[in-house]
Amino acid sequence: MLGKIGYGTVSEALAYKLPFVFVRRDYFNEEPFLRNMLEFYQSGVEMIRRDLLTGHWKPYLERAISLKPCYEGGINGGEVAAHILQETAIGKNYASDKLSGARRLRDAIILGYQLQRAPGRDVSIPEWYMNAESELGLSAGSPSSQMSESNSIADLCTEDFEILHGDLQGLSDTMTFLNCLVELNNVSNSEKNNEKRQMRERKAAAGLFNWEEDIFVTRAPGRLDVMGGIADYSGSLVLQMPIREACHVAVQRNHPSKHRLWKHALARQNAKGQGPMPVLQIVSYGSELSNRGPTFDMDLSDFIEGDQPISYEKAKKYFAQDPSQKWAAYVAGTILVLMKELGVHFEDSISMLVSSAVPEGKGVSSSASVEVASMSAIAAAHGLSISPRDLALLCQKVENHIVGAPCGVMDQMTSACGEANKLLAMVCQPAEIVGLVAIPNHIRFWGIDSGIRHSVGGADYGSVRIGAFMGRKMIKAIASTKLSQSLSTANGASPDELDNDGLELLEAEASLDYLCNLSPHRYEALYGKLLPDSMLGETFLEKYTDHGDTVTVIDKKRTYGVTAAAKHPVYENFRVKAFKALLTSASSDEQLTALGELLYQCHYSYSACGLGSDGTDRLVQLVQEMQHGKVSKGEDGTLYGAKITGGGSGGTVCVIGRNSLRSSHQILEIQQRYKSATGYLPFIFEGSSPGAGKFGYLRIRRRISRKS
Repeated sequence: MLGKIGYGTVSEALAYKLPFVFVRRDYFNEEPFLRNMLEFYQSGVEMIRRDLLTGHWKPYLERAISLKPCYEGGINGGEVAAHILQETAIGKNYASDKLSGARRLRDAIILGYQLQRAPGRDVSIPEWYMNAESELGLSAGSPSSQMSESNSIADLCTEDFEILHGDLQGLSDTMTFLNCLVELNNVSNSEKNNEKRQMRERKAAAGLFNWEEDIFVTRAPGRLDVMGGIADYSGSLVLQMPIREACHVAVQRNHPSKHRLWKHALARQNAKGQGPMPVLQIVSYGSELSNRGPTFDMDLSDFIEGDQPISYEKAKKYFAQDPSQKWAAYVAGTILVLMKELGVHFEDSISMLVSSAVPEGKGVSSSASVEVASMSAIAAAHGLSISPRDLALLCQKVENHIVGAPCGVMDQMTSACGEANKLLAMVCQPAEIVGLVAIPNHIRFWGIDSGIRHSVGGADYGSVRIGAFMGRKMIKAIASTKLSQSLSTANGASPDELDNDGLELLEAEASLDYLCNLSPHRYEALYGKLLPDSMLGETFLEKYTDHGDTVTVIDKKRTYGVTAAAKHPVYENFRVKAFKALLTSASSDEQLTALGELLYQCHYSYSACGLGSDGTDRLVQLVQEMQHGKVSKGEDGTLYGAKITGGGSGGTVCVIGRNSLRSSHQILEIQQRYKSATGYLPFIFEGSSPGAGKFGYLRIRRRISRKS
């Protein structure tokens, strides 16, 4: 049977023990659980949509014919559903087995909760749901492992793999990732592994590498936006901290004649009749948690048109063909950017394994960490020497032009150039690092996840960015008019009567490159009252032609907020400068109070732009209640401020406080209070780790002989 996955088709395939070749359905919440059932009962083969449309069916049909469907359960849907509901109601089979009726029901409900979230709308996840780490078959790779466990993992890694270049730097998440490679190697070599059900991503990854050849491993962390946030695209100073959670990527290049291809990729290449050609194959861990395809492959020739790389616009459409594989744009897009921007020619096939512990949708730059780790690994495997700063700028092109998210560059810069326990200070004009600010010993930062999914590709973030660029265009026009009037009035006046300083300021503002180069007092004195609160896109285009932003497009029918969007970066740049200066001042309660106040001001400025959310507002309120409570007043304060981070509209809140045990206890209390109010237990980000540039890369090779 050939068709799209659904309750009807899966039921028929299972009931009649009929092999089912299926394609995914976009935005179908229950698909992962139906797909798991088909695989468990050896009844299904997934076909990539691209191969369906181009007629490359043969390898899938051959695989389907070889299946031996083994479903023996009930085929009366009503009885089966009633049995599942009854088991769930009485708590029976409350195990983590994801094929149990109770687990399937819970998972389907939770995925529905997650997909139904919208900016500004809080949806609470039920308390009984546990997001088990066993979903991936291993720990997510957080560096919080105990030292003894880390040492044993390191011993295992070095026993199986020889590290030819680089240093683990004591990072337990990197050790865990290498241990994962060891396990894949063992799976690949084992002929006795007759386990009926393996996670598809594990199975695909086990055959991904040639274990006799070198593998290159890179690591890039997410980031906590301490100050700066959305003002980055307006040229602000930003302060960013690389977090402990990171993405790891393993890359291997092979001559096309030696590359182990997946069956459908081999069939596609044979159909072209051109012999072995360079192919990219990617496996991404964590697909079950976000309803996306675990694998992606393409002929690298798809990136070439004539003898030149394809345009970014064509690449964007290429990856958008199948929503379940759109994630591959973040990884494969790095190859196209290297082709276009640096003229790199890729003649070998490439295998990539991506494993990220940076949670998606929480506003901590999960996408930037994937891009930076991917491009770093590709560069290392091909002997390319790219500075961390340049690599970050190249990765921004991936996100802006291939993925289509209008983000600034601070995320990629922090992931590439950051250092552990320091704030990366950068002026985004476009990306000038002005230093690394050590976090004082008495100060600590936390991130608390609101549970509301954040996306820089969302409409709210993009519309606020457009509003800011509209405001800049209007300010330049107002300054030009004032300059012309001043020059006209000055005709015939003596040099002593001319206000040359004022004219120079107007000249600079008439050609304003970045909103953040306008001081708050100039904004208030000359421009603030002249900007409209909002403006229809069509009206703006008729008067000003364009807004001067290459990564966003104005919708003529949409009304954009202007004043709040333009005012925010002007004041935020000032707040960040003040924050940076305060960090290096003498330790005192007044210092911490002032730092916290700056965070609060930033938070409410986000809300004025329309980028707040009920969840993040609730977390900030909980911090304030803790700060102003009787216990905190009676002793030295512990928590001092909080703000929404990144692109806003959900995501994570940054909290500042004293580096003390009581502060940590208060953070945990806020976590529990938030859970009591919403039903969602927030993820807490704490700790820091080195950026991709500081980590460098590992070059590893499996040891041929091992000690007994």
